[in-house]
Parts: sequence; structure tokens; C-alpha cells
Amino acid sequence: MIRPATTFCNLPHVALSELGQSGADVAIFGASHGTPYQPGTPSHAAGAPTALRAALEWYDTQRAHIDMDTGQPLLGTVNAVDIGDVLGDPEDDGAGNRAAIRAAVAAVRAAGAVPILLGGDDSVPIPFFEGFSGDNVWVVQVDAHLDWRHEVEGVTHGFSSTMRRASEMAQVAGIVQIGARGVGSARAGEVADAEAWGAKLFPMRRVHAEGLGPALAAIPEGARVVFNIDADGLDPALCPGVLSPAFGGIDYQHMLDLFEGVAARGTIAGATLVEYVAEQDPAGLGAKAVARLLCNLIAAVGPRRG
Repeated sequence: MIRPATTFCNLPHVALSELGQSGADVAIFGASHGTPYQPGTPSHAAGAPTALRAALEWYDTQRAHIDMDTGQPLLGTVNAVDIGDVLGDPEDDGAGNRAAIRAAVAAVRAAGAVPILLGGDDSVPIPFFEGFSGDNVWVVQVDAHLDWRHEVEGVTHGFSSTMRRASEMAQVAGIVQIGARGVGSARAGEVADAEAWGAKLFPMRRVHAEGLGPALAAIPEGARVVFNIDADGLDPALCPGVLSPAFGGIDYQHMLDLFEGVAARGTIAGATLVEYVAEQDPAGLGAKAVARLLCNLIAAVGPRRG
């Protein structure tokens, strides 16, 4: 792991080897590189961990203030730390990057903390989910796209295949997908495959019509939930820094309700925040929005149980 120049919200940096002695409830880490479609070409979202960490650097002075979104102090009562970045390589064909991410997740879990990953593109959640081997989790995806492609140009672990690969993992008991809209990674066959597997699909038009209640009800009581949040699942008015803006997306209040609703039904076991493209967000407003949502997510995790 590499120590970042700036930690998220100026949280303490703790080396992964010392995480178990830190008493941390949440461990944040970055991974800029997953599985590229063309080795040697850096991910379009490679700058995300740095940008998201810097977005709320000034929050270091706000620790005693109440966050009016949650009614709690900033980050709630959670002991959160930043353990740095996985050493990834854009030249790698993906196997080495995946192994490093998978090992980091397993080590965080072994230390008793909840892993939260700052990506990187939507290929990095695949090894993140693999790091939950031996667990039993539901994946809640927020994304404009379904990501059920088996392969793209021969690559099976790229950012269009995230949910299909998740569906093949023994530790993934169920999948709830929220926010799909427009066109993208799903053709008729991929939609049929997702539905045949049992994924619960809540396209954005349904969310706007019915609210989040049906999606939350699809998550079993007591479930351990891993979030996979793609920045393009958010409306581009909230986060313009994405590769493919899709209009009519999830707004800030939706996400607060989603975090709190999931926490009320079960346990937040992990999360990824991926596909933020700093170069598409010159004013940095999208980075601030995503970072603020991460603050709310951390507060919803709560202190470790037991």
C-alpha cells in the first residue's frame, strides 16, 4: 500500500499492517487501476482517489460540527482511517491489479474493519467482491448501466462486466441494481440474463415513480450489504465528472435515504465508489458531491458491532 499525499477528509493514515491494532471501524483505500481493455492505457478514472481525497480536505476543521444530513457529528460515531492506495499498474493485464485489491479487502476484513474503496473504473469492484470470499453478501449497485456483459473484445473482467462477474461468486447471495437508464452496457440478452439470475432491477424511471421503497424491500432483513456506487448512477447535475453522462439520475437525497434505509435493514459490509473522472469535472463540484456522499455512507456504517 502507498501512503497518499492527502488522506480523505484528513483522516488518520494507518498502515494496513497496523489496522488490527487501530480499532478502526472503516478503512478507506484507493485503487486507480483494475482490468484495462488495453494494457498500457491508464483508466479514465485513474485520478479519482486523489481528487476525492482532496475534495473535502477542509473538513478537518469541522469534526465537532453536526452534519445536518445525518443529525450526527461529521462521519457519525465511526472511527474511520485511510490506509492508502493499492499499488496498481496500468501496464498490467489486470491479474496483478485484481490480486492486490482482493488481498487488501481480505486484510481489512480480517482486521475487523469495513473496507471502502475509492476507484478507479468499474472493473475494480470485481476483485473487491472477491475479497468477501467466505461471507454471504448482497450487492446493491447504483449505476446508469447494468454491466452484465460477459466480455468486451475478449476481456471478461472489464468495467462492463462487473455485475455478471459478481453473480458468479458464491459469496454473492443477491443483487439489487438501482438507477439504470439510457443506453449503455446492456443489450436484450444481458437484461434477460440479469433477470434470469434473479437480479432485482429498479430502473430510474421506476425509482422516480415509486421511490426507493421497493428497492429497499428487495433486500432481506439482516442482510450484509456491499454497495457498488458508480458516479454515473448519480444525475450529471450532481456529478458531471463521468465518462458517459446519463440524464435523470439519482439525486443527493435519494442516496442519503438509500444509505440509511440499507443500514436500517441490515449491515453495510463494504462499498466501492468508482467511475469518477476528474478531467470531466474542472470545477470539482462532482468530487465534492461524491465525497460528501462518502461521509454520509461512513456515518451510516456505524461503529463496529460486538
